[in-house]
Amino acid sequence: MPVPIRRLIVALTLCCALLAGATACGSGTSTEDTAAVVAAATPTPTGSAEKQKFAKTRFVANAGLAAGATYQWIVKPWKAGKFKKGADGRRLALIKAGLAGAFTYNRLKAATKNAQGDPTLAKAVAPLSVGIDALKDLPSKLRKGDSTDSVVGSFDDIINNVKDAGKGAGAEVTDKVPSASQLSGG
Repeated sequence: MPVPIRRLIVALTLCCALLAGATACGSGTSTEDTAAVVAAATPTPTGSAEKQKFAKTRFVANAGLAAGATYQWIVKPWKAGKFKKGADGRRLALIKAGLAGAFTYNRLKAATKNAQGDPTLAKAVAPLSVGIDALKDLPSKLRKGDSTDSVVGSFDDIINNVKDAGKGAGAEVTDKVPSASQLSGG
């Protein structure tokens, strides 16, 4: 019982000290001075050219991570036959593929959101949003090992379409393989 009372006293003392410090700093300034400080501290939005530049950069980064994860942990093991029944290391390959699928879906959704900042890129990526949304349920199918051929084909097709759309809009996407911690962390 004495511990909660001590904590209460410490918290109360800190609150009083912060309140006293805040009121001491606020005295002596007029509202015009405060308004000037607030106006100077507010950030200004970036120009439209900078928004486009950053939108393309973010799109390329997110789409590149999605493409790298798809190739490294979905397409490459599939080509090596790791997803076939009885294959050595099948379970681990399917778990990694499921994580990579979820990661890919997450990064592709972020890439389509980034594409909205650039009109050319937004037009190029807009038709792909339906295909990207269709990827939502596929990671669970990969983890279970259900119809891996069609699932891998879906991921590969969407990634290639995103790469082509980016290239057509002047934002060429190259594969960037994410680390295992990025893959598991999202």
